Amino acid sequence: MRNEDSLDSKEMSFIDHLEELRWHLIRAGLAIGVFSILAFVSKKLIFHDLILGPSRTDFWTYRMFCKLGNLMGSEALCMDKLPFVIQSRTMTGQFSMHLTTSFVVGLICAFPYAFWELWRFIRPGLYDHEKGMTTGAVFWVTLLFMTGIAFGYFIVTPISVNFLSNYQVDESILNEFDILSYVSTVTMIVLACGLMFQLPVVIYVLSKVGVVTPITLRYFRRHALVVILVVSAVITPPDVISQIMVSLPLLLLYEVGIRISAVVVRKRVEKQISALQVRDDAEVPEKTEI
Repeated sequence: MRNEDSLDSKEMSFIDHLEELRWHLIRAGLAIGVFSILAFVSKKLIFHDLILGPSRTDFWTYRMFCKLGNLMGSEALCMDKLPFVIQSRTMTGQFSMHLTTSFVVGLICAFPYAFWELWRFIRPGLYDHEKGMTTGAVFWVTLLFMTGIAFGYFIVTPISVNFLSNYQVDESILNEFDILSYVSTVTMIVLACGLMFQLPVVIYVLSKVGVVTPITLRYFRRHALVVILVVSAVITPPDVISQIMVSLPLLLLYEVGIRISAVVVRKRVEKQISALQVRDDAEVPEKTEI
């Protein structure tokens, strides 16, 4: 009977955890839904100013490039026009784009709250020392994600759009992009950059659990470079400039991750040494009494 009662209590505990997780996911989903609805009704701001911004020469990044070129005494970085037209070739094209983009914008805007909800579910299951180690997790994850989103939108996206709009295998072929193709390219670049900027957090977690060390990270630095270049080639259009623009910050984040891993390992070693010293100090009186 005791075994059955113990089993029932464990089963109820597991069900309670699932119920708690369900409510966290529901609240995170509601936040995404609310922001998605706001994005859907804010059509001019979201689509004309944000999504279609990189398709016009008055976009902030293009103007900054032009100012930089003027400071260098050259107008090569100034863009008079982007030689392409965006069209909707299917009856449901614009409506599908409207829904898809609204969801992506809602996901980005609600990310801090959604991650906070998931973290509220995960954190109680950690030990006290693990909770101390993960202080500020929501802040750093959100900061890195938003930094990656901004980098993808203001740097990688306009460079990619400029390259693809000016690329022609023959002058007789006009660049007329479908709206779904344009939106999917922009959203993929932006979201991929936001996720890839979580590299320091991933290295921190792996270092905490002892999977990686700064020695292994330095040893596999060349392999990591190849992986970063491959990933950059997958998420960006096939132009070298976009791949380099994505690879450079990732390489920098990898080096930052090595430093973070070194700090984690050093603190772990110092803690082990202090624990050994305390144990030795506790054993000394016993030996002297004998």
